[in-house]
Amino acid sequence: MKSITVIIPVYNEVESLKELHKELTAVLSGNDNYELLFVDDGSSDGSINILNELSNSDYHTKVIQFYRNYGKAAALAEGFKVSSGDYVVTMDADLQDDPAEIPNLVAKLEEGYDLVSGWKKTRHDPWTKRWPSKFANIITRLMTGVKIHDMNCGLKIYKQSVVKSLDVYGGRHRYIPALAGQKKFKVGEVAVNHRHRKFGVTKYGGSRLFHGFFDLITILFLNRYTQRPLHLFGFFGLLCVLSAIVLESTAVYYKLLLDHPFQKHFALIVFGAMVFVLGLWFFSIGLIAEMITANQQGKEDRVKRIIGNSAD
Repeated sequence: MKSITVIIPVYNEVESLKELHKELTAVLSGNDNYELLFVDDGSSDGSINILNELSNSDYHTKVIQFYRNYGKAAALAEGFKVSSGDYVVTMDADLQDDPAEIPNLVAKLEEGYDLVSGWKKTRHDPWTKRWPSKFANIITRLMTGVKIHDMNCGLKIYKQSVVKSLDVYGGRHRYIPALAGQKKFKVGEVAVNHRHRKFGVTKYGGSRLFHGFFDLITILFLNRYTQRPLHLFGFFGLLCVLSAIVLESTAVYYKLLLDHPFQKHFALIVFGAMVFVLGLWFFSIGLIAEMITANQQGKEDRVKRIIGNSAD
C-alpha cells in the first residue's frame, strides 16, 4: 500500500482544525503509513496551539510553523519539500474540501496519472467567487492546453516525483496543473464534493483575479521563452527596426520626390532614429539573455555527466 502525505496550509482556521483532523484520521485509518502535515502560515488566532495539541496526541500529525504570513504558495512549497509519501494530497483547512474524497483521488491517480485535480462541480460559494473562477478557468484552459475544469481547486493528489519537480512561489499555486502539464506530467481530474463553509470567512478577495492573470502570463512566458529569449526580444527588436526604416524612408520620400526640406520633418527623422536604437536595444538584451541561458544550460549538462559517471 502506498504511503500518503496530506499537506494542509493553515491560516486562522482555529475552529475547523480538530474536526478536520478527526475526518482525515477516519478516512486514512486503513493505511497506517500516512502523515498529516499542517503548515501554519503565520496564524494569529491560536491555530498553532490546536496544531501543537494534535501533533502531541497523534504521531501521524506534523506541524510546520512560519514566523509570519507568507501565503499559500509558500506553505505548499514547504510542504512539498518535506513530504515523504509516495502520494501527496493537498487540501484547504476550512472544511470545504471533503477528506472522504481522498480514496477517489487515489483511485483516479492509479489509472496512470501523475496529478489529479479535484473539480468542484457543484460549488457552494457566492457567485462573486464562482463566476470569476469559471472565466479564469476557461482562459487558462485555452492558454495552457491543460483541459481541466477547476485549476485552483485546493483538493489535489500528486505522485512524489511531481511535487519534487514543481517550483511553487508567489501565486503559482493557482496553476499547479498547468505547471505540471508544462513538464509533461499526465494531469487528470475527478469531480469532488464541495461543502458549505462552516466556520470563518474566505481569505481571498476579488483582487486575486487580477493577480492570477499576471501569474498566468508569467508562467506562459517562462515556459515558452526561458530557453530561447532572443525569440521574444528579437521579435520586438525586428518590429522596431522595420518601423524605423519605414519612418526614415518616409522622410527621404518627402525630400527627394516632394522636395520638402528635412527640417520640415525633423521630428519624424528623430523619432525614427530613436525607434531604431530601441530595436538594437531589444536585440542586445535578447543576445545577453541567450548567453546567460547557454551558460546555465552548460552547467546543467556538466552536472548530469558528473552524476552519470558517479553512478557507474
